[in-house]
Amino acid sequence: MTLMQAPAIARLRELRDPDVLPALCREHVQPSAIDGHPPRILLLYGSLRERSYSRLAVEEAARLLQLFGAETRIFDPRDLPLPDQVAGDDHPAVRELRELSMWSEGQVWCSPERHGQITGVMKAQIDHLPLSMGGVRPTQGRALAVMQVSGGSQSFNAVNSLRLLGRWMRMFTIPNQSSVAKAWQEFDEGGRMKPSSYYDRIVDVMEELVRFTLLLRPHTQVLTDRYSERREAAAKLQATAALAEVGTKG
Repeated sequence: MTLMQAPAIARLRELRDPDVLPALCREHVQPSAIDGHPPRILLLYGSLRERSYSRLAVEEAARLLQLFGAETRIFDPRDLPLPDQVAGDDHPAVRELRELSMWSEGQVWCSPERHGQITGVMKAQIDHLPLSMGGVRPTQGRALAVMQVSGGSQSFNAVNSLRLLGRWMRMFTIPNQSSVAKAWQEFDEGGRMKPSSYYDRIVDVMEELVRFTLLLRPHTQVLTDRYSERREAAAKLQATAALAEVGTKG
């Protein structure tokens, strides 16, 4: 699989009615000009409830991203094990999550706020993404948008934590963000978000994510080229060459 190919993933959420956007005023939409392939965006959510508002918010985000010309994948974490639960992380859900992250150029992380923080489901997904894996870095250099949903009044604890994690994962977190208060009031019985300033903010965030992903695309390699990593790679090459020399002499 190359980074340009979409991986064959079993754990993907099917997006219902991807072209139906009842809360959007389309006359005010200004899609970005896309040079090359569509931006590849992975979306993660942080709740396993049947009516998960973080998932519903992510689905609204995915519809908007597709309208703006992006290709989207929503990962379903229902059978994702806890970090270190499976020896060597040898689990199909972990492998699929990592393949999706490597496929992506940008990501959306949306967590409920629970006890003032992101959920364990959200953190487990991020914890399963290593900084480096076989010479490939699954998150480094990717654009990131952060969102949260709350059961009560508006808060920013979860998005602040997601920003910290995005920085730790060496991602470029965009300036805008979304925090939906009293999320149970913001979605109709069919799971679609009602028109509101909260919905408009999600539109803003997804519009900005696509733009940042496109802006970063030609510069990612130089922006993520680090002295410490070049030094580490050179040391590994020297060690490999030394071992090969010993082998020929032996």
